[in-house]
Amino acid sequence: MDIKNLEHWHFGMTENDANYLLDLVLAGKKRATSSSLLGYEKEGERIPAVGDVSVITYFDGTPACIIRTVSVRIIPYRDVPLELALREGEDDSLESWRNNHSRFFTAEGADIGYEFTDTMPVVFEEFEVTEVL
Repeated sequence: MDIKNLEHWHFGMTENDANYLLDLVLAGKKRATSSSLLGYEKEGERIPAVGDVSVITYFDGTPACIIRTVSVRIIPYRDVPLELALREGEDDSLESWRNNHSRFFTAEGADIGYEFTDTMPVVFEEFEVTEVL
């Protein structure tokens, strides 16, 4: 597959986070990600859609794998259930997921101009790895 025309992106805001989360994807543990709907709006980005194909990279931009989006749901942060949180592969409890994601959304919001609240809409995207590069 020619990947140069696909969207390229990495997880997280830091090199450690991006590379750690990618390692979880490559190990088959991370099959989902959540993002702030406000973040998409502030950055003028399109919300993912079922069937989207993307290249996931390391923080430095090196391509690592291709994913296809299989499900997209918009859910208030406080209503994300344990079942979905566990698909992100980062946490083993809903409390841990909420603690980690509230920190992330608070930092992202400060960086791009929105305020985190527990009622803010979260774009929850499930994906499958279609190819390791």
